[in-house]
Amino acid sequence: MLNRIILMGRLTRDPELRHTQQGTAVASFTLAVDRDFKGRDSGERATDFIDIVAWRSTAEFVSKYFTKGRMAVVEGRLQIRDWTDRDGGKRRSAEVIADNVYFGDSKRDGESTGGSYSRAAAPAPVDYGMPVGDQFAELTDDDGDLPF
Repeated sequence: MLNRIILMGRLTRDPELRHTQQGTAVASFTLAVDRDFKGRDSGERATDFIDIVAWRSTAEFVSKYFTKGRMAVVEGRLQIRDWTDRDGGKRRSAEVIADNVYFGDSKRDGESTGGSYSRAAAPAPVDYGMPVGDQFAELTDDDGDLPF
């Protein structure tokens, strides 16, 4: 089965960074995502407001580099939560758990450099047994004919 979602929209407010009792960072924010089509009656595009939750270093990255109005691309999974409100009524909420968050617009003047951050660590370089640096040699047996 597959539960994968990719969204692009603007933050409706600055991300809210909190920490669990164990010290794990969690950031929450909302994306305003325009639909691809215009409504029949109004002729305007409808906008969906989607709650996003990011954990650990992704949460810290989002809270450091993203602010209200900034365009973001979020990759993650959809999660449905059941909960009880103050009046005892059963409620249901949908939110996206962000795995990756990318900048969706160009860097603004005066902002720090950034990029994207994934919850997965960068893979270690693979050693293919190839020479490194100045150890490359020029090929001298080139016959000039192309193989096709």
